[in-house]
Amino acid sequence: MRSFYGDRLRAGGAVLAPMAGYSDAPFRKLALEQGAAWTVSEMMSAQGVLEDAARGRVGRSLELGQPYPGEQNLVLQLFGADPQVLAEAAVKVVELYGPAAVDLNMGCPVPKVRGRGGACLLQTPEVAYRIVSAMRAAVPDTVPLSAKIRLGWDRPQAREIALGLEAAGADLVTVHGRTSLQRYEGEADWEAIAEVAAALRIPVIGSGDVRSAEDYRRRLNLGVAGVMIGRGAVGQPWIFAEVRGRPAPDRSARVRLILEHARLNAQWYGEAHGLRQLRKVLAQYALHLDAGDPAELRARLTRVSSLADLEAALESRVPAAAGCAV
Repeated sequence: MRSFYGDRLRAGGAVLAPMAGYSDAPFRKLALEQGAAWTVSEMMSAQGVLEDAARGRVGRSLELGQPYPGEQNLVLQLFGADPQVLAEAAVKVVELYGPAAVDLNMGCPVPKVRGRGGACLLQTPEVAYRIVSAMRAAVPDTVPLSAKIRLGWDRPQAREIALGLEAAGADLVTVHGRTSLQRYEGEADWEAIAEVAAALRIPVIGSGDVRSAEDYRRRLNLGVAGVMIGRGAVGQPWIFAEVRGRPAPDRSARVRLILEHARLNAQWYGEAHGLRQLRKVLAQYALHLDAGDPAELRARLTRVSSLADLEAALESRVPAAAGCAV
């Protein structure tokens, strides 16, 4: 019985979305510590996974899904357009990393992914069904399979596609409330997501424009099985604690979380690279610190290159940070 998704949904909490360049191992660890129900890796090229495995090394594709030591509740997301390649890659990541589940990316609208999977599969849903069927036949029955889709390519058709994925063997479907052509413009259509949830027997997770605990509760009341948070968690990972009813952290606690994120990055990537890699996230953290002029703090945080630089920047602009050890 593939019970992971059901068990985690019953336990409550929001899900960390797969975000290229953001939902890496350090951020996933932080999100779980804050109360995320589960986390989804950055999308991994199925072809790249097989090429890395053939070379016997952790290359760029495998690195994107590599778990943090002791990481739990990790769902690995793959993208591609060839059923056999996806099936083989799913088997490989299960063997190497033992994830809680495997997810198929059908929602990425980025141009460089077009023609190689992602949201392009919304134009050829029959290919997506074959992919899910092939993956289901290949991986152990104990490993759940899911897919993350959008409302459609250029028009809403998520209900029909989600039903096809369910019939193909998916255990869960996540729906982002925009079409591919919308990318991230306009507002996510949660009524359309709710229609998909009402039509399927398997759980449906909703995604799009969730930036607060209030947003989370309002969306959950629409009838979805759960809620996924992406951009709304960047710069405020404590949102996963707040959706579980915990009080919002004060400024000092937020600073400690920023320093913890930086420490995790330094351990994972090395200090210099880890701090450079984190700069885009630090820019978002600056917006949630209530520290006078956020633009000035943001400018300083996006120049840090060491843990000492970061601590000094925070102490100079946020008095509550003083004395926080990294």
